[in-house]
Amino acid sequence: MTTAEKPVLPVARTCPFAPPEEYTRMREDQALTQVSIPDGKHAWVVTRHEDARRVLNDRRFSSNRFHPGYPFLVEGGNPFRGSQARPMISMDAAEHSAARKSVLGEFTVKRVDALRPRIQEIVDGLIDDMLSIGGEVDLVDMLSLPVPSLVICELLGVPYEDHDFFQGNTRKFASRDNVEEERHAAVGRLRSYLSDLVTAKEADPGDDLLGRQIVKLRAEGTYEHEALVSLAFSLLVAGHETTANMISLGTVALLENPDQLAKIQADPGRTLPAIEELLRYFTIVDAVTARVATEDVEISGTTIRAGDGVVVLGYPANWDPDVFASPERLDLERGARHHVAFGFGPHQCLGQNLARAELQIVFDTLFRRIPTLKLAKPVDDLAFKDEAAIYGLYQLPVTW
Repeated sequence: MTTAEKPVLPVARTCPFAPPEEYTRMREDQALTQVSIPDGKHAWVVTRHEDARRVLNDRRFSSNRFHPGYPFLVEGGNPFRGSQARPMISMDAAEHSAARKSVLGEFTVKRVDALRPRIQEIVDGLIDDMLSIGGEVDLVDMLSLPVPSLVICELLGVPYEDHDFFQGNTRKFASRDNVEEERHAAVGRLRSYLSDLVTAKEADPGDDLLGRQIVKLRAEGTYEHEALVSLAFSLLVAGHETTANMISLGTVALLENPDQLAKIQADPGRTLPAIEELLRYFTIVDAVTARVATEDVEISGTTIRAGDGVVVLGYPANWDPDVFASPERLDLERGARHHVAFGFGPHQCLGQNLARAELQIVFDTLFRRIPTLKLAKPVDDLAFKDEAAIYGLYQLPVTW
């Protein structure tokens, strides 16, 4: 196959409720596909569920974004280049395990359960605001973005009054439509902001995640300013953008499937399992689970050579009919816990327990307090983030 004949990644979504057809063809045609990526290089693409979990759980595939073979799906490549410390998502093996262990206690089920009353308070307050306005409101602006933003800000110790700044720069960073210079400038502004914040906490740590990390790592003799800035960047960006988009998309899906919504309203105990299906169904991040092979590895009959880049596409993997029967059908009682929307293996999403809690509280509270909620526009008229690295909605007008 010549370079010109190879599929080109990334592929923009064209339907809000299905993967791009090109992804489906890749999965059906062969286990692994060679593609062209924006820097002109080639990479292997994994689209089947079993293969995706194998690659993501195999330590012969590295997450090192500074490796020359690492495949980036945006022009300009590594947004962290120039950083003095590698982010956790770019670490492997013992280095990654140590960094993850340091902060893992902040995201356990027990720790997240302790945060539930405050999350409920935040959600109730925002819905109070919606109800006081009445008429038509933008759910993204009134609920989807504020909930995870407020929660992650309080957890990290980031001032929420700066949300316009970090939300705006996150959008520029995540949009593939922006040129390389704009995306890297957005990363630079966010890192500079967080570096100043961490410097302030070094003088007065306080009782928040970043402050506790400073105290803990200093006691261990392992504290590094730039490493904490990188951690803060990852948690702040991932902690609000991904959950915000799932709140918006999940709301649309539930409103478009009233029979499914009725099951949750009748029995809130069904909400948490239903969220797994919504995560599978949309798989909003399908291009961050890339790796580079550190030695020759055989996957489903294809040998990936050392140095080759590999992109694991979560969306087609989560729609693999060999694992999820009739994947195009939204079935909130499917039992989809084994999806790969949070990744898989050592780098599986650190904040998944927090995300699940936020989604559960939002959906239960929103449809209990506003049972007549409905879209103010047809789905076809909604502005979806087809070009973004993290799929979602720019606006979601609703009424009741």
